[in-house]
Amino acid sequence: MAVDEERLDRAFAALGDPVRRAMIARLSLGDATVNELAEPFAITKQAVSRHIHVLEVAGLITRSRDAQRRPCHLDAAALEELTSWIDRYRLAAEQRHRRLDAVLENMEEQEK
Repeated sequence: MAVDEERLDRAFAALGDPVRRAMIARLSLGDATVNELAEPFAITKQAVSRHIHVLEVAGLITRSRDAQRRPCHLDAAALEELTSWIDRYRLAAEQRHRRLDAVLENMEEQEK
């Protein structure tokens, strides 16, 4: 599966901010409005809206219209794409560590 490098860059850049990470954590519990997302932060609604916009542009959340409400929704598929990208490198590193462990164990056994 080919990875869209620009989308990946936007997503990781968006997640580089602690407020946006907290918003993602909140949205993992369920949809929320801008006001609900703003509650735990001592920042303006305008700043909250900018954070939401960054998350939207990064493809991590979407918004819909429900009468007067415009709830934000977490895009689980986008997070899965990030997780898959990370896992690819984590698994490769784990394999290298297992091989090194085996070599070291073999060396210890030969010294006995």
